[in-house]
Formats: sequence, structure tokens, C-alpha cells
Amino acid sequence: MPLGTLDRAPPPFFKQGPTPLTKLFFWGALSLLLMVADVRWGVTQPVRSALSVVLYPVQWLAQRPVVVADKTGEFLQDRETAQRNEQLARTQLLAQAARAGQVDQLILENKQLRSLLALRERSGITAQAAQVLYDAADPYTRKMILDKGSLQGIQAGAPVMDDAGVLGQVTRVYPLVSELTLLTNREHSVPVLNTRTGVRGVAFGEATGAPLLELRYLASNADVEVGDVLSTSGVDGVFPPGMPVAKVVKVERRSESVFARILCEPLARVQAAQHVMVVDPVGATWPERAPAERVVPANRKGGPR
Repeated sequence: MPLGTLDRAPPPFFKQGPTPLTKLFFWGALSLLLMVADVRWGVTQPVRSALSVVLYPVQWLAQRPVVVADKTGEFLQDRETAQRNEQLARTQLLAQAARAGQVDQLILENKQLRSLLALRERSGITAQAAQVLYDAADPYTRKMILDKGSLQGIQAGAPVMDDAGVLGQVTRVYPLVSELTLLTNREHSVPVLNTRTGVRGVAFGEATGAPLLELRYLASNADVEVGDVLSTSGVDGVFPPGMPVAKVVKVERRSESVFARILCEPLARVQAAQHVMVVDPVGATWPERAPAERVVPANRKGGPR
């Protein structure tokens, strides 16, 4: 058979279709078209929703080992924390029970001594609970807004405390809310008493901006040590006596100054307070002073005028 009569076209089995370059342009254009259509009209959103429903069981099963491991670690950690807190609570409960056993006796002795010395009985402390709504807009003023105001009986100047100690003092009262100025405000001060030595002083907010107090105007040789606890002295007629205020954390005795620099850390949570107690000022519970008797001056001859 002559070679010229043979068909040189490849059989249908070996036909390759469009060229690779044509396929590249086609699929690239189709991808761009789908991306534009998805951005403009969201045509692939139903497909995504269907795929997410189909693949959710697979994702859920794939995440189970990680979730089980996390839950196991959290359980063990929470169990250890709970046991430690329980032990601490039992220790504190025993200590408070021992102190509570002495309270009644101390109250009775205090009452007898005051009766013996003819001193006025101290008025009971009245307070009401409040909640911190938010901090003041200016963080440097160290103020908070409480959810109680004059309609609930809040008074300007009322002391505020939490479960650990004194937080500050109410400085402004509105009908529904009130403004609390913290102890650490540089313009705030409170008379305090060193519970170890009985030395009195005045604690001011630290001017450097740190959440500390400064015990001022104490001589450099004053008996103050790190770890001393300060409580309200009650001499100002506002804060009831005996309320815990701060703990001494630093004492600097400088030779060029007659006063010591004493820094204290507030016992109350001045940066994380949520629920507080607003205490009525001591002066509001004092009885009114009896009017002084009028003295009739005598004349020069000794008789009444």
C-alpha cells in the first residue's frame, strides 16, 4: 500500500482536546467571574451554607479530642483551686470563730467601762449596699459612679467601704446616682490610727498616680514599720473608728527631712470594686449639742444687774 494513502490524523483515543493555554484562560476567566458575582450578588452563599451543614459533623468530630483535653485540664485545675479555697476558708472560719467568741465579752467590758467613766455610748453604724456602675471618664481623678443617690438616702461625705476596707468617700450626690472619690485620689485624706502602736496620722492619696496612700507629717523617728495596719481613728466625725484602711509597705527615713516618707497600700480593692457599702457619716448619728446655759453677768457690787 502506498504511504500517501495512509491517514495521518491521530485516532480518537489519542485526541487531547483544547490546549493547556486555552484551559488556563477559560478557568481563570470563570474564577474571576465567580468572584465578582459572589462579591456583588452573593451567588455562592447558598453553596457555602450547604457545605457548612455537610461539613459540620466532620468538624465537630475533629474538635472533640481538643475539647475533651481542655475540659479535663480545666476540671483538674478547678478541683485543685476549689480544694485550696476550701482549706483557706476553713482556716479563716476558725480564726473568725475564735475572734467572735471574744466579741460579746469585749462589748460588755466596753459598755461597763463607758458607764464607769460616764462616757456617751457610741451610736450604731447604719449602711446600705450599692453597686459600682462605671469609673469616671477621667481615670486620673480616681472616681467611681454608684447606683444610689439622694432618693435612696445617700449623703454627701458618706464613707464607702467593701469587704476588705475603706474605699473612699461620697463627694457628689445626684437624685439617682452618686460620685465616689477613692482614697487614692491625691486630694483625699483620712485620719488613721496605727493599730500596733496607737499613733495617729493622716493618710493622703499618692500624688505620683500610683494606687497608694502616703502617711504624712510623722517624725522620722516615729514607731512605724512595714506591715503595720492602719484603721480610721474617727476624730474627723465622718469615718467610724476602727475601719481598716491600709497597710504600710514602705518607710523612708531621710536625714535631710524631719518627716518620714511612709507609703501604704489600701486594703480595699480600689481598682476592682463592684459591690460596696455606703456608711452614714458619724456626725449624722451624733445627738444635737444641748444649748449652753446663759450666764447672767453680775454688777460690780456683786448683785445681779
